[in-house]
Parts: sequence; structure tokens; C-alpha cells
Amino acid sequence: MRHPPLSDIEIQRELNAMDGWSRKGEAIVKTYDFTTFADAMTWVNRVAAAAEVANHHPDVDIRFSRVIVSLSTHDSGGVTALDFTLARTMDDLAGLPKAPEGPSLGA
Repeated sequence: MRHPPLSDIEIQRELNAMDGWSRKGEAIVKTYDFTTFADAMTWVNRVAAAAEVANHHPDVDIRFSRVIVSLSTHDSGGVTALDFTLARTMDDLAGLPKAPEGPSLGA
């Protein structure tokens, strides 16, 4: 199923409601810092499981205890609601406070 890309305004509205996420080109990105390499890898494996369930996969760059993730819906050519849904899941898995769902994402 193809998902429509969000407008620049919708993307900015969603980013404003989320801590640490920013836009980089046609993707949203965030850096997570963990205490140890093992903590980082545990989180990455949990994200991998959630991504498989969602059938939506992030780009992941692991640098010891720092993990940089990038989300974009490649087959839609930009950022979609799928990206923000997975971003919120990533934050939940990292133990960060939940951001409210934006008006463009719905339930």
C-alpha cells in the first residue's frame, strides 16, 4: 500500500511535537545516545523487531553507544505518517516520554 507524502507544513508540525527529531532532506533523523554498546544494540534489536512488524525499515548507523536513525518512505518519495509512527515507537522503546499524535496521523 502506497502512503502519500506529508506536506512540509505537516512534517514540521509533527517534528515540533517530538523531542530530538529533525528533517534532513526527504527524511526525519534522530541521534540516540546510550550508556553502553550493549544497551545500544539491545535497543536496535527491539527497533528491528518493531520495524519488521510494521514492514517499515529505518536506516541505522551504529557508532558504539550512539545510534543515528533516518526514516523515509522510499516508495512514496518522502516522509509519510509511517515514518512518524515508527519514530514514536523508537522513542517509546528508548524509554522517552510519549509525544502526542499529530492531527495528520490520526489513530
